[in-house]
Amino acid sequence: MPTLLVLGSKPDPVLPPAAEIDAIACANASGYSADRHDLPVPALTAISAVVTSGIGSGEQSLKALHGLRTEALYMVPQLDKPKKLRKKIKTLPIAIKTSPVFFRFRLRQANYRWSTFISRDPAYYLQLIGTLCRQDPRIMALVAEKKPSTGVITLMIGMSLGRYDRFIMSGFNFELTHAYADNPEIRQRGTTLSRHTPTDLQVLRRLVDIHGNIFTTETVVNEQAGIPFL
Repeated sequence: MPTLLVLGSKPDPVLPPAAEIDAIACANASGYSADRHDLPVPALTAISAVVTSGIGSGEQSLKALHGLRTEALYMVPQLDKPKKLRKKIKTLPIAIKTSPVFFRFRLRQANYRWSTFISRDPAYYLQLIGTLCRQDPRIMALVAEKKPSTGVITLMIGMSLGRYDRFIMSGFNFELTHAYADNPEIRQRGTTLSRHTPTDLQVLRRLVDIHGNIFTTETVVNEQAGIPFL
């Protein structure tokens, strides 16, 4: 069965044997870990548009991605966009910095390369979540409050392609930690916990219940999200 390794950017990923995987999907700057562990070029990489917004953790990610490449690059837009005109005007500079044009410009500045660039609007990702979670009302209510992390969205992109029968999650811990730098958001927020964690855990549990083809090599993912070990 074709297997996709979904690699997160957390420190010290527990990797499965090379014989167990057929392709790799990276989330944000986890290409850094793939490169350090001599893994193949990712078949796909999903990177949040927030990476080019100017925040400190985004700049760290761009630095970590320098000189790397991927086959398909998915730009994941901000899924929580302001609806009121005043808020839209206030956030216009960020909207420009997270646009597809600026996103590609910053990644090219980092000498990051790709074969195919895919940019979808937020509605596409919301529909993807709903489809894979079978419109579970509890899940969709959570998603309306806080969207899943880029790592979980990377998993769902891989699932939607129809190329793979099994998915292995490595390099995940539901925290703000990174393999390539000390995330400044930890100091700013006073916690290592990601705001996406409550949604991520419920979405992952639902995906496992429905599809039954997701596994992990990470103890914390097994214990918190109920994903079975590989």
